[in-house]
Amino acid sequence: MHKDLQLSIAILNGYPRESRARFDEADVGHPHDMYLDFLRSYVPAAHVDILFIADPDNALPGGANLRSYDAYIWTGSDLTIYHADDPRVTRQIELARAIYEAGVPQYGSCWGIQMAAVAAGGEVKKNPRGREWSIARNIRRTEAGKRHPLLRGKPDVYNGFIMHLDEITSLPSGATLLATNEHTPVQALEVKYKNGTFWATQYHPEYTFYEMARLINARAGALVKEGFFEREEDVLAYARDMFALAENPDDPKLRARFEVGDDLLDPQIRQAELRNWIDELVIPSRRA
Repeated sequence: MHKDLQLSIAILNGYPRESRARFDEADVGHPHDMYLDFLRSYVPAAHVDILFIADPDNALPGGANLRSYDAYIWTGSDLTIYHADDPRVTRQIELARAIYEAGVPQYGSCWGIQMAAVAAGGEVKKNPRGREWSIARNIRRTEAGKRHPLLRGKPDVYNGFIMHLDEITSLPSGATLLATNEHTPVQALEVKYKNGTFWATQYHPEYTFYEMARLINARAGALVKEGFFEREEDVLAYARDMFALAENPDDPKLRARFEVGDDLLDPQIRQAELRNWIDELVIPSRRA
């Protein structure tokens, strides 16, 4: 914890306005709030702005204003990054490139890792293996990942919260693959492009079992349609068990039910990437 560290951080919410409204209707947590909770606990003196960058009527920071922040955090999004004719997408890619140019550190999860790659010249497509949801299993640190500060404090093999349909299929020049698993080969990476550095994960260190259970409740119809459950009632029962584990993280039966350990239940391990990003990239970049 950095009690008195005066940072200025922008959280970039990639969800369009109508999707955020559906989150409220379905009682789903907003991803910017999860990042905000982390920042309040780790850098409580930081000034944090939340920018809704998918909304065409919201102005984006640009030029010298980009350097008014010490760092940028990208949330997830339900947009599709390879829809090149969607201005809600293209304005975000242009912003990521501008932040790279400005040399300000970036971090992102899910949509954020796809943004890190595409804005620097990489490629994203629909994952032929389908949705990766709830828990990404057996994420493995690559040899580069074992040495990289982003994944310091993570086991060589670990799990992460996840919910996505697309995957990075081509890494840009300047990217280093840091973690992988069988479902999604690019689970964590570093991208160095122009003047900037972007650390990112496909999985969500900012999530908890409570927040994932809320999201699974809202995705019940899709999870049945895609063949993961027979009935929506089964999805809701799964989510209820997740809520129970969130309330009782030491319950051995619930841990066994989801086949999870401290890598997801201990925030010191689960959120290691976020602390490492602050300590190893943001603070040194600010002092440079």
